[in-house]
Amino acid sequence: MELLKANDRLTYMTELDKCHKKLEEKGYADQFQATAEGLKCVENGKVYNPAEVKVPNFFRFEGISDPDDMSILYVIETADGRKGTLVDAYGLYADDNLGQFMIEVEDIQKKVTKK
Repeated sequence: MELLKANDRLTYMTELDKCHKKLEEKGYADQFQATAEGLKCVENGKVYNPAEVKVPNFFRFEGISDPDDMSILYVIETADGRKGTLVDAYGLYADDNLGQFMIEVEDIQKKVTKK
């Protein structure tokens, strides 16, 4: 009986999927991916630099049975009005280039909000 209760729980992928769907309903429909040049919008192919990107929110997810099963969902807004999401691994398997890009975005946002 205990096994059935455990299997009734939602997995982290379901939670990630639910969160992603809610964001899409709020207009965050574009998909982004990290490239060597910057953050690329999959829908239109445009590449954005850190000054053109805002991350109003992000969500971290951890796997129920495996701590290595961690991911992060970034909510992305661009200077030209594109809105979407980007998913990356979190922790050991995270994309170093994306991590550095997000640090640059955060640093720029801190400077903008201090003015």
